[in-house]
Amino acid sequence: MSAETIAGIPTDRLKAFAASEAARYAKARPAAAEALAQGAGSYLGGVPMHWMSDWPMPHLPLIARASGARIRDIDGNTLDDFCLGDTGSMFGHSPPPVAKAIRAQARRGLTYMLPTEAALQAGQLLTERFGDFRWQIATTATDANRFALRVARAITGRPKVLVFNGCYHGTVDDTFVTIKDGVTVNAPGLLGQINDLTATAVCSEFNDLAGVKAALAKGDVAAILTEPACGRWPTPMARFSSSTRRIPSLPVLAVIPAPITSGLMSSWSANAWRAACRRRSGV
Repeated sequence: MSAETIAGIPTDRLKAFAASEAARYAKARPAAAEALAQGAGSYLGGVPMHWMSDWPMPHLPLIARASGARIRDIDGNTLDDFCLGDTGSMFGHSPPPVAKAIRAQARRGLTYMLPTEAALQAGQLLTERFGDFRWQIATTATDANRFALRVARAITGRPKVLVFNGCYHGTVDDTFVTIKDGVTVNAPGLLGQINDLTATAVCSEFNDLAGVKAALAKGDVAAILTEPACGRWPTPMARFSSSTRRIPSLPVLAVIPAPITSGLMSSWSANAWRAACRRRSGV
């Protein structure tokens, strides 16, 4: 591929199209631009969450409301939402049964740091859906990933997690690695990290089964942390995900679909954990 094209399209054409879209976006959102100019200064980088600074348009939109699979911003623009809160709203925005349950609970209190009967019912429902596991509740995908890695390391006695190049698994420090000249290195731009993350992580390219096998052959990987399906990544090659689960040198396979902020695990993940733990324990 020459430097003048991207995916066969001339770069000057792409730049012109991007500039045109940026201008059209800004013209349609003057209220958001004004509100951000007046009120975003209290936040580091002018955004509530740091990753929002990666927004490719001139500025962020400000959302007024959402319903079903559509969001509406303060400028009156309505968009089809393919993100759905990173699947935190995987059943749509404010489905009536969920909104009703939240209203009912809000009247009884929002947080106790103690269990409720509803929490017991939730554990029973998780077991009915995914199998006979012993559950723990996490409030973020980051925490869920940390918990899973600790369990994998405790079971295997191995220090490393394998992640794929370009991954995002919340703020789990172990996963902020990339590949440079074929070698795992700390990801650039990782501020405040004084440790060499390659002591606890190894990075492979997605869909590279041979690379995964080579990394696992060293015998120091406790878990693979990956997203079996994610809209941000290339479609997995046929049987890539299932093939990684059958690699004999991997005693435990953690497949946590971060950034699923709802804390739900897929049945694929649950089955992977079941098979891995049985293989490790010999049952």
